[in-house]
Amino acid sequence: MSVVNLKITNKRMQNKQLAPSNDACQPLLELKSVCKRYGENSILNNINLSIKEGEFVAIVGFSGSGKTTLISTIAGLIQADSGEVLKQGLPITTPGPDRGVVFQNYSLMPWLTVFENVALAVDQIFKHWSAEQRRMHTEKYVKMVNLGAAMDKKPDELSGGMRQRVNVARALAANPDILLLDEPLSALDALTRGNLQDEILQIWEQEKKTVILITNDVDEAIYMADRVIPLNPGPDATFGPDFPVNIERPRDRTALNHNPEFKRLRAEITRYLMDIGIAKNLGYSQDKIVLPSVKPNTSNDWDRKPGSHAPAWEPDQSAVPRLRYLEFSKLSKIYPTPDGNSSVKVVDGFDLKMKKGEFISIIGHSGCGKSTVLSMTAGLSSVSEGVIILDNKEIDGAGPDRGVVFQAPSLFPWLTAFENVMLGVDKVYPHASNAERKDIVGYYLTRVGLADSLHKKAGDMSNGMRQRVGIARAFALSPKLLLLDEPFGMLDSLTRWELQEVLMEVWDRTQVTAIVVTHDVDEAILLADRVVMMTNGPHAKIGKIEIIDLPRPRSRKALLAHPDYYKYRESILSFLTECDHTH
Repeated sequence: MSVVNLKITNKRMQNKQLAPSNDACQPLLELKSVCKRYGENSILNNINLSIKEGEFVAIVGFSGSGKTTLISTIAGLIQADSGEVLKQGLPITTPGPDRGVVFQNYSLMPWLTVFENVALAVDQIFKHWSAEQRRMHTEKYVKMVNLGAAMDKKPDELSGGMRQRVNVARALAANPDILLLDEPLSALDALTRGNLQDEILQIWEQEKKTVILITNDVDEAIYMADRVIPLNPGPDATFGPDFPVNIERPRDRTALNHNPEFKRLRAEITRYLMDIGIAKNLGYSQDKIVLPSVKPNTSNDWDRKPGSHAPAWEPDQSAVPRLRYLEFSKLSKIYPTPDGNSSVKVVDGFDLKMKKGEFISIIGHSGCGKSTVLSMTAGLSSVSEGVIILDNKEIDGAGPDRGVVFQAPSLFPWLTAFENVMLGVDKVYPHASNAERKDIVGYYLTRVGLADSLHKKAGDMSNGMRQRVGIARAFALSPKLLLLDEPFGMLDSLTRWELQEVLMEVWDRTQVTAIVVTHDVDEAILLADRVVMMTNGPHAKIGKIEIIDLPRPRSRKALLAHPDYYKYRESILSFLTECDHTH
């Protein structure tokens, strides 16, 4: 952070020291025994909260925990069924400009410019001001979120991060006492998310706002807040214990990696969340289904006829270890430019050899070509230069020997979970009996925790449940290679942690060769034997490979306690930071 911001921080800390103690000050915001129901469903139960003026509080909330209901209640958009919501001792009964709200979705008028979207709020709230005053005020907040150069652009011309900046500017322009942020950064890539975190902190310091941030990211909560409070999953959601963040400001992401207090807090909050969430939700039916001992038609027993030989370029496998089960040799991808007059090389010379049964993570900033590599490996995108060899065969198109799990699983919404998985199983086990194919489908759906939802339609499932179906389908094909493209990117942290545990548990049993593309450093370390780091595109290539020498089977709790974990984390974060600076 700059010297100016450091001065602001020091001045703010001095002001805090001069202020009277918490006991002598009336809280700016209080929630007393707040309860909220929708029909028969109790969402919030006995919610108590006290926030002083200028405090930054992060509430770690997950899907179904009632976080949006909580924010909407504080904003006055909905009313509690019982209890009190007070601001400076007075009840909140309606929305007001003293509470600025930024939701996860952008809610911008698509036909208005950036300036006009922010001016909507300013013109409504400050009608008594002159037109020139309102214009200057609007410009101030547009520039504050670094959108001065995009003032005349419309939302469809902006990136996701820029659209969310407009939302923040609009909320701030109303001069609220309290800024309510409901997962405003969760849909953004890691680099954009980090930049916006810093901008929000800078605004908080300058504007002296009281901020309540709802987030599903523990690191984000610790980095930004004075206090972290878990919202236990609903129904009957309640607050967990307060976790004060006693880390000096301004905070530096790289330095935090060495900070004992950060490590302690991170481990405690993560352990608490996993205990209340995963212990409650994880697990599968104890009705064991035995996996039939039948091989898919993609196995070598089906691929090779008696007396056939391996290609000449492949060494005799009886003489050497299988160190080249999957090989990328000088792999490149070239796309024409929009005008068609030239081309750009997105991936340039990707070289990697993988052993059978190895798990690789590919990580890098958005646009580095990591998903492009995965798409070429899946056979969904053509190879421009170089070659990909899987189990002695060149990949030249899509095939059932590769199971793919995307960020959004491609399920047929009108089919059940069972039927969606059976579609693939019918193709790769045509020689199996009907009973054997049913057992294969049932086994993997049970392993991912869907024993009670086998016959639920995909269209009626949550994102997390649909992703479970996608994982079960990929494993059920018994692929030679499992490809995962940001498989948990759309899910909240608790669901993501849970499915990572599911993925590792099933992978430990199958030992399938696997590649995961991710932007999550912790996920990359947790899952992989090696983390492959890519340089920024265009002309992206492998910049560094980190061997993860941690015992398996792995769990997130065990990893946080391992002495080498933060060493690996720092190595990867340092590489990504260097790439950011050279971009």
